[in-house]
Amino acid sequence: MSKKLMYEFKRKIEELDSYRGKGTELITLYIPPDKNIADIANQLREELSQASNIKSKQTRTNVITGLEAILNRLKLYRKPPEHGMVIFSGLVTINGKEKHITEILEPPEPVPLYKYHCDAKFYLEPLKDMLREKKLYGLIVLDRREATIGLLKGRRIEVLDYDTSMVPGKHRQGGQSSVRFERLREIAIHEFYKKVGDMASNAFLPHKDKLVGILIGGPSPTKDEFYQGEYLHHELQRKVLGLFDVGYTSESGLYELVDKAKDVLSEVDLVREKNLMSRFLYEISRDGLAVYGEEEIRRYLELGAVDILLISEDLRLERVRYRCGTCGGEKVVTLKDKAVSKQICEKDGVEMEEVERIDVVLELSEIAERMNTKVEFLSTETEEGEVLLKAFGGIAGILRYKPK
Repeated sequence: MSKKLMYEFKRKIEELDSYRGKGTELITLYIPPDKNIADIANQLREELSQASNIKSKQTRTNVITGLEAILNRLKLYRKPPEHGMVIFSGLVTINGKEKHITEILEPPEPVPLYKYHCDAKFYLEPLKDMLREKKLYGLIVLDRREATIGLLKGRRIEVLDYDTSMVPGKHRQGGQSSVRFERLREIAIHEFYKKVGDMASNAFLPHKDKLVGILIGGPSPTKDEFYQGEYLHHELQRKVLGLFDVGYTSESGLYELVDKAKDVLSEVDLVREKNLMSRFLYEISRDGLAVYGEEEIRRYLELGAVDILLISEDLRLERVRYRCGTCGGEKVVTLKDKAVSKQICEKDGVEMEEVERIDVVLELSEIAERMNTKVEFLSTETEEGEVLLKAFGGIAGILRYKPK
């Protein structure tokens, strides 16, 4: 999923997370992609019949209204969407006004569970988990006896392949010369390394576009022989981030490898963001190809002059348009998310009416897409991301050229 879509998904979750009900009346329904819609509708009808037993009249009314709204929405589906869906329904307070909402969210990943939940707030934990970065790292642990191949997806390790070798032990059997025994042993080791390389190709090449890097673990000299012998496919070989000493080469070895490589893993994003901000700050220092501030960024984007647009992940701004009811004049201002501002028409001296709100990040991202500008979101968990947000207002650009 693109960074822009991830941002939109995150914003929707933040919006849903801000809603509160007066009682346990906000309904959340998680529907996995393989769930039968008819079965769900039957269960909701049972919930509907039981809702009449709720003691609080207000809660009872709101729960029944929410269930009926969900049942009506389900009639539009023969089966769940590709990744399933999550339905939210209930009476919430928005800008001081009560409003009954029913929203359907199709998440970027398959819905992991079937769950019906009633509470004073919407149940969002499975969706928040999808927001956690799920970059892919290839994992290989091996010695001369066995090898395990896995993927690190966010915080989850998935075992993809495992095999044992036919490499004989160090002690030869009677009747064999030591030279012949060692030669046969070396051949067996070579063949096993080739097999591990093939296992890695089958496991990692289908994910090569999402694969950030590969970690190799095992005892010395095994892991070094495997890497230096270039048994990996050439596209995978150049993605190797490091070699690490681990004591296990079964599934538990994958967990040990990730633990040993935690510094490398944490630095991948750090290095990328550090390089981007270093380049930007260098251009600033020499009054070169750099720009910051919303209005300047907007102008340079429209000219097609921005090569890379840097946006803080924590930036929350809205472009708000006001209109005068008397003269029809308009005024546009940028406000913090959900902020309210009283605008007075300079011509007529009357309060202007708010007519539109646009998310600044999405607006600038869409302009960037049109102009073939790369968009990079920087996390505030890094020092560089903090500098972007606090020192430069959360928006900056590295230019292709400096417009005259």
